[in-house]
Amino acid sequence: MARPSAQDYAEFYHTYVSLVPEDDILQAFTSQTTATLEFLDEIPEEKLDYAYATGKWTVRQVLQHMTDAERIFAYRALRFARKDITPLPGFEENAYAAEANVAHRDWVDMIEEFQLVRLASEHLFRSLNEEELQRKGVASNAPITVLSLGYIIIGHAMHHQRVIAERYL
Repeated sequence: MARPSAQDYAEFYHTYVSLVPEDDILQAFTSQTTATLEFLDEIPEEKLDYAYATGKWTVRQVLQHMTDAERIFAYRALRFARKDITPLPGFEENAYAAEANVAHRDWVDMIEEFQLVRLASEHLFRSLNEEELQRKGVASNAPITVLSLGYIIIGHAMHHQRVIAERYL
């Protein structure tokens, strides 16, 4: 199966899709999940509640955002793969982060939660055939394919991993 083309998703998602080096979505899930989990496991405890500027998220909040966003993107993929053409709204990431209450959360538990959500996403995409991967829906007022959502899931996590490495560590 080929990578999604730029016409398969809104321009806003190009950064995420372009970060994924693999041309096969299943290979991407395998390699990028391992890399992300290894990266998260190496973040020093003293950095978990650090925000690099006023009004920016802490490292814990970034990980919770990654988990929340992945759940939402996978839900969209499931709906569209099953031919549900109901347009889906966007979500306000800052509002989600403000309500997540992560300061008390155990970091290892948060990583495990991300890992389990990722495993569910990976299994969803493994279960889809080429026809299902090419199905389209509308999310955040823009058409998008199921395959694109898979690449967005992976690239979104890669993006935030890069942000953590550059601005938090």
